[in-house]
Amino acid sequence: MYKKLSFALVSMLGVGYCPFASGTAGSLATIPVAFALGYYFGVWGILVGSVIVFLLGTMATKEVLKYTKHDPSIVVIDEMAGQLLTFALVANELAGNSNLSVIWLYAIGFGLFRLFDITKPQPAKWADSKIENAWGVMLDDVFAGVYAAICLYAINKFFVF
Repeated sequence: MYKKLSFALVSMLGVGYCPFASGTAGSLATIPVAFALGYYFGVWGILVGSVIVFLLGTMATKEVLKYTKHDPSIVVIDEMAGQLLTFALVANELAGNSNLSVIWLYAIGFGLFRLFDITKPQPAKWADSKIENAWGVMLDDVFAGVYAAICLYAINKFFVF
């Protein structure tokens, strides 16, 4: 049962089985979660949500890696942890806000996270290639989320969404 639960969790209830671009699908599936956490709970919702996803994702990924290769494409819970972090520095703008400017923040944040997750600037590349366990699977996306959060914050301040 723990095996089935772990596979369901790491695949975000099947999103990770998308036949193409499963990481993008996982990031996109995270946007409604980020919206709800940001809208209702602001920065604390985003941060606590990301930490919970990271911890559960690490435990479930550890189990899944017993049956798969390192960082299999079905594991997209790491995208959720990183994508949520992307919105941490602009979460106060998101709280109680559903106007068009917030939609742009989500769209730009999604694009930035995908950019950094795909290109894997250091230390994301190091985590992805050198830490060959559940921590490595999760950490490269956390680093991508931090980079994306900093850029999204700067864009938001510069363009004042």
